[in-house]
Amino acid sequence: MEKLSKKKKIKWKRALLFGVILLLVIGSILGFTIFRTVSKSVNNMYKPLDIDSKQLLPSVSQDPISILLLGVDERPGDIGRSDTMIVITVNPETETSTMMSIPRDTRAFISSKNTYDKINAAYAYGGVGETAQTIERFLNIPIDYYVKVNMDGFKDIVDAVGGVTVNNPFAFTLEGIHIPEGKQHINGEVALKYVRMRKEDPRGDFGRQQRQREVIDQIINEGSRLNSLVNYKKVLKALEKNVQTNLTFDQMIDIQRSHKNGVKNIKQMEITGEGGKIDNLWYYIVSEETRMKLSNELRKQLNLPIEGPADRTQQT
Repeated sequence: MEKLSKKKKIKWKRALLFGVILLLVIGSILGFTIFRTVSKSVNNMYKPLDIDSKQLLPSVSQDPISILLLGVDERPGDIGRSDTMIVITVNPETETSTMMSIPRDTRAFISSKNTYDKINAAYAYGGVGETAQTIERFLNIPIDYYVKVNMDGFKDIVDAVGGVTVNNPFAFTLEGIHIPEGKQHINGEVALKYVRMRKEDPRGDFGRQQRQREVIDQIINEGSRLNSLVNYKKVLKALEKNVQTNLTFDQMIDIQRSHKNGVKNIKQMEITGEGGKIDNLWYYIVSEETRMKLSNELRKQLNLPIEGPADRTQQT
């Protein structure tokens, strides 16, 4: 019990979002004699990308890593689009991490279509693989791992940990569910509306991203409590049903052990840009100067050489 208590003190919150839900919960419940159950669940979440076999992934024990976190809106009869895109880098040597949310309407080059489009359209064109490659090109960094969460099943994860407590900055109603202003404990159905609302938020997509991070933070908080581990089968079932990743079970455990100090210093990054129309379509437009500055900051975090305008991979 003392060992578990110490684990609860590890300050994972605000760090790896969806990925940490897996790592923290799995790392915690390994203290119980359910190793096979956890391993089986993670194996069912595992889905490698086609490019995984063509590139050498970093050693999670030694090297900085990047993780793409995707919240995908998949509904019956609809291929879906990536509603949430967050790139995370963790450097165990410098004990630093970065967390960058990418606005869904960001104008980016889609290789498979040889054209520019909104960056979240990449998922509709080619799923996780196309999305990862589009973000790699946009930020000029490698994406090592991904964790995809089905946003429609997001409510199952919230309910599995017993709901979450949020502090809503202003009241709003979405799809018949009213969420009042102020601090409140909400269930999965309400949480799904809370993280989806965008049009009534004065900050638009940035406000929604902030609410998404708040809910994930609370999921991690609830999931790390000892009383939540009593329902570990329910938590694992919800994750298994709604999460997909190219991280193996061994890699998750390796990250939980070797990269935990990397989240001691976390820098949250926002992509600044301007809204505008091109060919009658509205985009979030990021200047080349801003894109390169962000790219080099991430490259430095990943121990990659800083590159200039002539080295950029973003199509112009």
